[in-house]
Amino acid sequence: MSIPLRPLSCLLALLLPSLSLAIPSAEESTPPAAEAASERLVEVNDLRAFAAVFREVRRSYVEPVESGKLMQAAIRGLLSDLDPHSEYLASDQLEALQDDTSGTYAGLGLEVQMIDGLLTVIAPIDETPAARAGMRSGDVIVEIDGVPVDVDSTVEAVDMLRGAPGSDVQLSVFREGAEPFRVQLKREVISVASVRSRMVADGIGYLRISQFQEDSGTQTAKALGRLQTGKPLRGLILDLRSNPGGLLTAAVEVSDVFLDAGTVVSMRGRVPQTQASLDASPGDLLRGAPLVVLVDAGTASAAEIVAGALQDHGRALIVGWQTFGKGSVQSILPLENGEALKLTTARYYTPAGRSIQAQGIAPDVVLAEAEFKRVASNGKQVTEADLRGHLEAEGREPATKPAQDFDGPGDDYALTEALGIVQALVRWGGRPATEASSGKG
Repeated sequence: MSIPLRPLSCLLALLLPSLSLAIPSAEESTPPAAEAASERLVEVNDLRAFAAVFREVRRSYVEPVESGKLMQAAIRGLLSDLDPHSEYLASDQLEALQDDTSGTYAGLGLEVQMIDGLLTVIAPIDETPAARAGMRSGDVIVEIDGVPVDVDSTVEAVDMLRGAPGSDVQLSVFREGAEPFRVQLKREVISVASVRSRMVADGIGYLRISQFQEDSGTQTAKALGRLQTGKPLRGLILDLRSNPGGLLTAAVEVSDVFLDAGTVVSMRGRVPQTQASLDASPGDLLRGAPLVVLVDAGTASAAEIVAGALQDHGRALIVGWQTFGKGSVQSILPLENGEALKLTTARYYTPAGRSIQAQGIAPDVVLAEAEFKRVASNGKQVTEADLRGHLEAEGREPATKPAQDFDGPGDDYALTEALGIVQALVRWGGRPATEASSGKG
């Protein structure tokens, strides 16, 4: 969505005529028009104060200050008091964000977030320098090339992590329960294949989505087609662990692969453009075969939309651990100077009307926490509710309690358990798909 924003001078010109409007006394009944006029008067007074401070800093500060940088700092300060996902994007940062959604950029392959002033890893992306070096959810990056991380926004922190392909970078890392350590990484062009698949047992497929990119829906459908070459699958494991999210459109397309009809996700904000409900189209490519979705604390945003949709429609059993809880919508609003405002404009809701924000998705089957820490993290699990200034959920409800706990050994404990659950579902009533079932082209 693209909404042009007026420059400050135009905004002042629009608001100045309201100065002549009187403010009613507290005892009087205030009609809506008068309330609006009063609000505009307050805005004008605030803008006048800002203009006075801006002018005085430029005139009297001990050293010369560039107006453009001062204005950018002021805008970032304005946004810093909102939720942690609202940010001002310079033109190069906007370009980097667009590269992220295409799945190709130069860097380390880390999804990070500033949490209480600490640069915290949400999830490493599969098959990237960060993942190969063993970076984990919850790791805190305290220094980059010996320079302490002292920035105000996630965007600035990401700038420090990125660089020319082939360049080296050293990270100083704090991990809960371990001694601080340093790790040497080499930046590379991250061209993430967001979808991978293989067979894990007779008739049982495994499909891993590492993040949601422009082509993730198409790649998911193609991967299912390859897995079902020769005969339909009896069951599938969809792995969304440590998936930090991505494009909403891709999440809807992936959900649609497994759904025949109904709402995938709805959005509710304050302006009409943020009110929407996105639905599935006919055709379940798995043709009703049992589906298990693996999640953990690194499953966030778009990945939570998929898990919530499949759970609410009774299409999948969600297995793992409570997810991250990022259920807010960010709109990129271009500015006339080539830069942009990334602003939280709405909340996501699952088909049953549940808010994901700061709550996450509660699994149907929760795996043993002690085993989870051994295999998946060895550190603190970070969630949206840990972020300073996070939005609260509307209509907060207690998380659904798990129906049953599972435990067991294995190099990939969660995958071993998910496989056992899918096989049990097949035995208890799941059946291979029929060739006559409808599908998507």
